[in-house]
Amino acid sequence: MTHPIRRFRYIIYLLDILLLSCTAFGGPQVHLMMMIERLVRKRGYITEEELLELQALCQVLPGPSSTQTVTAISLKIGGQPLAYLSLLVWSLPAMILMTLAAIGIHYLEANEISLSFTRFVGPMAVAFLMYGAYSIARKVIHDAQSWTLLLVSIILAYLYPSPYTTPILIISGGIAASLNFKKHEKMERAPIRITWRPLIFWISVLIAAALVGKITNSLPVRLFENFYRNGSLVFGGGQVLIPILYNEFVEFKSYLTNQEFLSGMALTQVVPGPVFSIATYVGSMSMQPDGISGQIIGGFVATAGIFLPGTFFIFFAYPFWDQLKRYRGIRASLQGIHAASCGLTIAAAMSMFGPMAQSTQPVLTVIATLLIMAFTKIPSWLIIIAGLVLGIFIP
Repeated sequence: MTHPIRRFRYIIYLLDILLLSCTAFGGPQVHLMMMIERLVRKRGYITEEELLELQALCQVLPGPSSTQTVTAISLKIGGQPLAYLSLLVWSLPAMILMTLAAIGIHYLEANEISLSFTRFVGPMAVAFLMYGAYSIARKVIHDAQSWTLLLVSIILAYLYPSPYTTPILIISGGIAASLNFKKHEKMERAPIRITWRPLIFWISVLIAAALVGKITNSLPVRLFENFYRNGSLVFGGGQVLIPILYNEFVEFKSYLTNQEFLSGMALTQVVPGPVFSIATYVGSMSMQPDGISGQIIGGFVATAGIFLPGTFFIFFAYPFWDQLKRYRGIRASLQGIHAASCGLTIAAAMSMFGPMAQSTQPVLTVIATLLIMAFTKIPSWLIIIAGLVLGIFIP
């Protein structure tokens, strides 16, 4: 039984996580700075060194890095129960907001209310993706091998926009890069003690969801499996998840239109919390024929599916991370994984920009947004709000 004082401390901790989830605009790097300020300097739950080590672990695991960092901190200070509670608290505000956004957009479309006021935010969202790909490439592309994997990933992802292309490219990139392990420094290795239960639970949920979805043909179950699978294979954060979801749900399955997806992608820039909340929106929009209740269910199963794998991976890897990172093959594979993820992002930006290139206004909007991001410090959510205002007042 939890000691009353410790229980009270956990409640305060969850309130701190809730505050972060409601105010953390921007990507993982912004989230990290806010975590350092509140969880380290103000509250002292862990040291800054411990937080940075946990964040480094989350960077090399599939899944949403900010969400996994929150989960890892919670696991360290309170075990699995606190980790699950913090995951719920961290993701809930964004899930609610993105589900409401999906319901609102469906309402406008159902009542034949024009979405023309969003005509600027779509190109802006593509510009965000382009700039994100550029930022990732600057960090991960440093040698001929990485350039080769990047270019191959771009070409294959662009020519074959299938949900199966993504895991093949990511896994292949990691394997190819791991073969070049000899250039990495040897480190003294200790025996690895592995607890397999989280990994067994992860694969069991994946297999069960796939089988039940196949047998019942239930859309909510199939959506859960789709997002669970994607959440198990995404390295590099929300900027990499976006092209994966676009390929599967827009181009491959046509659950959403291009404009609907771009609107949701832009809205993630004005919603606090994890960038993976785009999955909530896509899941909700995928079930719009079933009405508001269907959209709520779609948003919930998508959120559960996209966040659970990363949590299981944290439970699995956290106990032996210090030993695992000493293996050269593991460290070497990260370059290939990041290069392939970057290629997927660039290919998605190319696919989205293609239809826009035929009109002047979207092209100018993309260029202007890129210039603003490159040469100013205006936050992304403010750029999107400005785009909405322009769409309302400019005929």
